Amino acid sequence: MSFTVEDILFGVSILLFLSILVSKSLGRLGIPALVLFLGVGILAGSEGIGGIYFDDAQTAQSLGTLALTLILFSGGLDTRWQSTKPVLWRGITLSTLGVLITAMLVGLFASYILDFTLLEGLLLGAIVSSTDAAAVFSILRSRNIGLKHNLRPTLELESGSNDPMAYFLTVSFTFLVTNPDASLWELVPMFFLQMSVGGALGVIMGYAMAWVINRIKLQQEGLYPALTLAMVLFTFSFTNLLHGNGFLAVYTASVILGNRNFIHKRSLTRFYDGIAWLMQILMFLTLGLLVFPSHVLPVLGVGLLVSLFLIFVARPVSVFISMAFFRSSWRDKVYVSWVGLRGAVPIVFATYPMLAGLDRSDMIFNIVFFIVLTSVMLQGTTLKLVADWLRLSRVEDATKRLQLGEELGYNTKNELVELQLGPNSLSVGKSLVQLQLPKTSLIVLIDRGGRFVTPSGQTVLEPYDKLMVMVDNEQELNRVKEILL
Repeated sequence: MSFTVEDILFGVSILLFLSILVSKSLGRLGIPALVLFLGVGILAGSEGIGGIYFDDAQTAQSLGTLALTLILFSGGLDTRWQSTKPVLWRGITLSTLGVLITAMLVGLFASYILDFTLLEGLLLGAIVSSTDAAAVFSILRSRNIGLKHNLRPTLELESGSNDPMAYFLTVSFTFLVTNPDASLWELVPMFFLQMSVGGALGVIMGYAMAWVINRIKLQQEGLYPALTLAMVLFTFSFTNLLHGNGFLAVYTASVILGNRNFIHKRSLTRFYDGIAWLMQILMFLTLGLLVFPSHVLPVLGVGLLVSLFLIFVARPVSVFISMAFFRSSWRDKVYVSWVGLRGAVPIVFATYPMLAGLDRSDMIFNIVFFIVLTSVMLQGTTLKLVADWLRLSRVEDATKRLQLGEELGYNTKNELVELQLGPNSLSVGKSLVQLQLPKTSLIVLIDRGGRFVTPSGQTVLEPYDKLMVMVDNEQELNRVKEILL
């Protein structure tokens, strides 16, 4: 059956609308939106009520690669260096050593319980070795889960930076399975080449993006998203042409760009946040269409065993070993172990053996799909519960902040922060002159129940006042909070 462009657009629009509607309705029950998107794709597939037959692994892989590139870029833009810097090496260790240990353990277990060779087992382990950036970013941020001990930046850094390692392992073991005469040692220089080229080009492109955006001076503001999109795609593709890791380059570039001032920063960040959500929906819908439930049922038993081993053995062992080099409590390690969410990325990686023509590729794909479904349903729905149980939850800082000048590209560190007083705030009943705020901070406006007050030294603060405060840096903001709140 052939489809016209109009038919495809009509189908895509209906699936997008249904996915968003279902996520809004059933998301209140605690079911992750990503699972709902996947479910809509399955229902629309050839074995669902939609009857859409789709088995094009190449298209699914291409769409998944594009989607992952944009999701990583969006996640990097939102990554604050100030919160990431203290956990940088911890996150990098988890995203490299942790991924390797997970792949090895799952590979050994799979080759033991399945009729797999060791290389086939290691290939399966590599495919499911990384946590999924889309799943971690969306669940932690959409539910506004606050965590102590810098756990949230650790988890976001790990999920954003561990896909390159998993990608390398997946491609490498696929190569070894299809080329039995190849040596494992041939991959060592390839690993260092990919990571070094990817990291170096990521740094270069991050600074280059900021420089181009601030100096090109486009007359049409709507061209800035197109400009950045062109640079993102160039970063990924050019890095791959030089045999580097494109995913690492894109994420590194986005982190550097996100921590610099550039024109239309807020609008571009919001644009890519929307693009990331669109890519997540399209990716999960496509992968849902690619799955045949009748093929998953025969591997249900072994899939459950591998999934439970990954969740309760491989992931915790890799986390405890990786975090042993850093000062962390056992509660921190347990929680990081639990947030080992697998999402669409392992399913995308599972298409590589399919395209390589491996004999067990269908079985690997169906096992990976079941592992992902189990992980998101079991772990994704209990992140807040486990954080509370381990006493790691904290109230997330809801302070609204605006970096002054970022929309115009000015190189300034000043921020305009909104702080709301409570009935028992320390500053209630005091005049501004009595507060002794830092000399470089300034209360520029007071929102008093919808009525705006221009403050003076004699203005007395009242409960529930919303204060717009200008500060120079994070330390000054913390001092202002101590005085006012």
